Amino acid sequence: MKAVAVLLLVMCHLAVSHAWKCRAAPQLPTIMQIDAGQGKVVARDASYSVYMLCGTTWFKLGSPRLKHVTVGPGGIWGADTSNRVYKYVNGQFQVAGGLYMQQVDAGGDGQIVGTTYNYYGYCLRSYLAAAFTGTGSLSWTYSSIYLRYYSCGPLYGCWAVDTSFRIWFTKKMVPTSCGISRWTHIGGSAKMVEVGTDGTVFVVNRGGNVFQRTGITSGRPQGTRWTHIKMCLPIHHLSYDQRRLWVVTKGGIVMQCTH
Repeated sequence: MKAVAVLLLVMCHLAVSHAWKCRAAPQLPTIMQIDAGQGKVVARDASYSVYMLCGTTWFKLGSPRLKHVTVGPGGIWGADTSNRVYKYVNGQFQVAGGLYMQQVDAGGDGQIVGTTYNYYGYCLRSYLAAAFTGTGSLSWTYSSIYLRYYSCGPLYGCWAVDTSFRIWFTKKMVPTSCGISRWTHIGGSAKMVEVGTDGTVFVVNRGGNVFQRTGITSGRPQGTRWTHIKMCLPIHHLSYDQRRLWVVTKGGIVMQCTH
């Protein structure tokens, strides 16, 4: 797998010249989803097993079959194939009672956000997320309707993709109350959106194309435009942390890109 990945990346560099430089990352067979935060990288494969990258090796984390896993200031969380929510506590995943979620994100300022199996957006307040150690139910705060993907950063707010693949933005979320301002529609179309801890925003559209939101500042947290990041392979999933863009191609190759 690694040899194939290296060969394809060499072909990419010969075919495309752009500001982002990508190289083969440690490969995880049949990888489907990746998430990075606070220097950690987690992923899940086609059999719904979850892994963490330590150096150049992927190590399996626990036994739950998770379809989505996330890592960030709020810890490591996931949603399994039955939409139950888990938090990684003291070396193992602990199931949490409460809402059933199909996607969760731990990239905010301690709060956890996610979407339910019927696409309602919810937020878990930061002190509740931190206090959960494996017993009891979680009390989520309703925050939006009809979201298929939801992601927050600690600096400039939250982004989401709705069930019609439209992109939305809301200003900085209050982590202790999950309070937000109104949602603003942002032009473009995507199947997923990821927010880095520094406020950087990326989307992947249904064609596997990657775009970065540029012009993001404290005074204009929604940014100004989408910039296409050329990749010679269609992208399935991505995440961004510590100036590294982690991408998973539709063919299951893991790449690490820097600007």
